[in-house]
Amino acid sequence: MNTPVKPTILPDNPHFSSGPCAKRPGWSLAALEDALVGRSHRATEPLARIREVLSRSKDVLGLPDDYRIAIVPASDTGAMEMAMWSLLGARGVDFLTWENFGEQWVIDGETQLRPLDHRIIRAPYGELPDLSQTDPERDSVFVWNGTTSGVRLPNGDWISDQRAGLTICDATSGVLAHDMPWRKLDVVTYSWQKAMGGEAGFGMIVLSPRAVERLESHTPPWPIPKLFRLAKKQKLIEGIFRGETINTVSMLAIEDVLDALRWVESIGGGPGMIARAEANFAVVDAWVARTSWVEFLARDPATRSRSSLCLSITEDWFAALEESARWDIVGAFTKMLATEGAAFDIATHRAASPGLRIWGGGTVEQSDLEKLLPWLDWAWAEICTEHAV
Repeated sequence: MNTPVKPTILPDNPHFSSGPCAKRPGWSLAALEDALVGRSHRATEPLARIREVLSRSKDVLGLPDDYRIAIVPASDTGAMEMAMWSLLGARGVDFLTWENFGEQWVIDGETQLRPLDHRIIRAPYGELPDLSQTDPERDSVFVWNGTTSGVRLPNGDWISDQRAGLTICDATSGVLAHDMPWRKLDVVTYSWQKAMGGEAGFGMIVLSPRAVERLESHTPPWPIPKLFRLAKKQKLIEGIFRGETINTVSMLAIEDVLDALRWVESIGGGPGMIARAEANFAVVDAWVARTSWVEFLARDPATRSRSSLCLSITEDWFAALEESARWDIVGAFTKMLATEGAAFDIATHRAASPGLRIWGGGTVEQSDLEKLLPWLDWAWAEICTEHAV
């Protein structure tokens, strides 16, 4: 193989991790100077900023007017657990799973939420399950974008407008990178640390009127921990959706996400973020098409994520190795890039097969991806030379 010359130009921001993700372009600690630290989150001024997060979030997402949104503890994980523990049990539920995070929600359905009439509709990494198997009479739980597989739902056409069940969607790497068919989705969860590059530890939950109706008409058969409670005596706890958070929220994190939201608004809101993710994907897509040693893990082009870009290494010699040896090579490859300051944290998730995962969401600059790709070619050539390939 022709050995690429070592690049001389580094990305301005080498942070391509899929979570926590890159801060918005130009971010610095100065963005937090006005944070109301040392103040009660219940006081008038801090509460106003929390409510500002809710209103700006609703605007940039393009939520319907009658949908509610709230800040909840424990990132997207907490938001999803809250949704499942509070809402499931009234009907049977279909768990759709094709990567690690979908499998986490299956664990709750199989071992924690009992009794629960549940089915599992599963596909291997790189594929989507057969969506036609879902039953509109049943609830459904699914991710929008498989963060660890790079496989996304291309649309919501498979979701019936006449469904009786609720759709509960983990969209933490889906929102602000993909078009979301909100009227098809009854519960949506995500975290600040993904699409907006916000701080970790806080989740967002979005409820449709149908989800609120379920909360007020159904009491689950299992105990619900305080952190998961959205209703009291079969009435929605409205304060949660007015900024009265379930537990103490960090005013530093609030200030940071407000900064991110204002930046999102400055580039055209949700559509602007989606456009940036699409442009970033196009850069990587063109590189994959001309590169012999990688391919997208997502087999169908229509299902390829616009945020978590997961790549398989296709070299025969690499595939012939034991999995532990392949992980060693991926580790050496990514360490080489980190040492050079070209990219940090781009190995695939440990639940996936050894490969690469590059975040391409809207906070990543297209120019940084363009600067990264020659470094990938150079580093792989170095790995091949080391292994005498």
